[in-house]
Amino acid sequence: MSTPGTSAGDTEMLTPDDAYSLDNPAWLSLTGAHARLGVRAGSAARYAADVSPFAALAPDPDEDAWRDLGGIVGPGGAVAVAGPPTALPAGWEVLNAGGGVQMIDTDLEAAEYPEAVRLSPEDVPEMLDLAARTRPGPFLPRTIEMGTYLGVRHRGRLVAMAGQRFNPPGWAEISAVCTDEEYRGRGLGTRLVQAVAADIRERGDVPFLHALATNTGAIRLYQSIGFTLRRRTQFRLLRAPGASPQR
Repeated sequence: MSTPGTSAGDTEMLTPDDAYSLDNPAWLSLTGAHARLGVRAGSAARYAADVSPFAALAPDPDEDAWRDLGGIVGPGGAVAVAGPPTALPAGWEVLNAGGGVQMIDTDLEAAEYPEAVRLSPEDVPEMLDLAARTRPGPFLPRTIEMGTYLGVRHRGRLVAMAGQRFNPPGWAEISAVCTDEEYRGRGLGTRLVQAVAADIRERGDVPFLHALATNTGAIRLYQSIGFTLRRRTQFRLLRAPGASPQR
């Protein structure tokens, strides 16, 4: 499926019919396909702590929405959010922040990868180890439940993987793309992205992804294989108001 594109430096949003789903993908995932993986209270929702650090607010959040989020995060609790850097209500604190980009598939050659294997919960210890060494982004013990993950093994050892994360209506995010340092430069990541994209397209969704704005090498790679910049965003780690519980 193709959607309109922009030039590599264009920060304007694209306008496919269902682009709204990409404006707040975590919220639409948590209130849709991933509702079983998190908790919702009013106008806020978050993933279980062992699934993902992300939380989300309903569109155009008001103070009540932030109170809802504070209630499910808990006093002094930390949670990640993605999207435009909106002003925070009193008491909320930014612990860390970084710019990112959101990219969508406009000309990706999706293809199966026969050498790739579908990863299962039994593979999670190796997946956690690979993610810890390569730092593709948050990967936790139950992240695998967010979608299909594929991996490449060499002599029995997991050396590369990629999978699916947010799943708003009409779209599916490719995430946790990583390769062991010893095996880089062999195209494993590209072939895994193409294979994950093939799975996404087979069920009628469109692939998209996020990357840190500072990861220019990855952004150039994604552009070269058919992804187009949709918009810039920001990832923030926030702390809720109140004191953390005493241990």
